[in-house]
Amino acid sequence: MRFLLDDEQREFARSLDAMLTAADTVAATRAWGTGDPALGRAIWARLANAGVFALPVPEEYEGVGPLPVETAVALVELGRHAVPGPVVETVAAAALLAHLAEEGEQGPAKRLLPALAAGTASATLTLPDGGPHAVDADTADLVLVVTDETLRIAPGHARVRRSLDPARRLAAPLPGGELLAAGATVTAAARHATRWAALATAAQALGVGLALLDRTVAYAKQRTQFGVPIGSFQAVKHRLADVLVGLEFARPLVFGAATTLAQADVAAAKVTASEAAYGAARAALQLHGALGYTAEFDLSLWLTKARALRGAWGDPGVWRERALAGYE
Repeated sequence: MRFLLDDEQREFARSLDAMLTAADTVAATRAWGTGDPALGRAIWARLANAGVFALPVPEEYEGVGPLPVETAVALVELGRHAVPGPVVETVAAAALLAHLAEEGEQGPAKRLLPALAAGTASATLTLPDGGPHAVDADTADLVLVVTDETLRIAPGHARVRRSLDPARRLAAPLPGGELLAAGATVTAAARHATRWAALATAAQALGVGLALLDRTVAYAKQRTQFGVPIGSFQAVKHRLADVLVGLEFARPLVFGAATTLAQADVAAAKVTASEAAYGAARAALQLHGALGYTAEFDLSLWLTKARALRGAWGDPGVWRERALAGYE
């Protein structure tokens, strides 16, 4: 598949990159992992002003979308800069509510989507295919739960658990809560939201992998052994070239899946991008040596995120099966 972003989409990516480069995302991510979301919320406010959270929301609910390609563009940059918070989950929640509205359940969309589009509220959720824990349920303004053909707003959450990525705080929503919708439309909307979640995760993973590659290449140029940079060694060049090939192979699959949102395309993108990011993390860890194992070293923020995203919203085995089956 050959896919190229247009000039406007590339400019959008560059503007987000410049904005996030100027922001202290590393400090925000470390603080988020300790339960202090203040810096992260400030970055979210900037992203909201840039229109990021309006992308998956239909225009009738004060969004500008749904625009899955532009959403993927944004998620790549957020992954590249390790932006903390339930970004994927907010996108999936918007997709869930928008799909319910298409099926006639407009009440929840009218009530909740405008705040998500404006970035004044963040959301997280659990879906039948996503596991029992919600990401950042302790900081999200809205926790949605889909079970047994019902959609509810959780009344709270259980004890927060840390994941492989310290900035992805997990908690099981408490049972009960306000019922928003019920019936077969909820099941269909949950499948749709899972697809968006997988696409957003794939895009975020691609950005994480690109950041790991950039940082490892820079390190290989600086670190010397036997009087020369380790980047001049043939084995190091080949390892980094393999990482680059994996990421460049994943890129068109991610954006191609965003154009179709077909189950098989999204599944292929999720598997390929997640595995490419994980491969970039393994190479980065090896080539940084003992330094790569140090939690205080900033590289760890992307290393742990690559591993966590690999299994988020379904492990590679699950999505391989879906890619082969190509079911809707």
